[in-house]
Amino acid sequence: MKLGAFSVSLAVKDIHKSKDFYEKLGFKYKGGNIDQNWIVLKNENAVIGLFQGMFEGNIITFNPGWDGNAQNLEEFDDVRAIQEQLRNAGIALTAEADTQSEGPAYITLTDPDGNNILIDQHR
Repeated sequence: MKLGAFSVSLAVKDIHKSKDFYEKLGFKYKGGNIDQNWIVLKNENAVIGLFQGMFEGNIITFNPGWDGNAQNLEEFDDVRAIQEQLRNAGIALTAEADTQSEGPAYITLTDPDGNNILIDQHR
């Protein structure tokens, strides 16, 4: 199963303060829109998303179809195929993708310790 690019999506209280903090740790802006309260930062292979007011708690995120620089991959496992594999493995999903759709979609699940996981396909 190819899950795609890995990042941690952080729910932040003040996106400007958080951006300044992570830039001091060597992270560089890679994308997003700070005026819409979300940005993506990268330091070598570490990718974090900062999100203000969009969700509660931090989320482990995977993006099928993207590499670590948000560049399209030629080959990837569609999120609906990943969904089927997870269901067949007995993993409960908290949100499912429409199996009749194509293109962008997402699924969510929670690990045994309560950590939320988002598998978010953008193309």
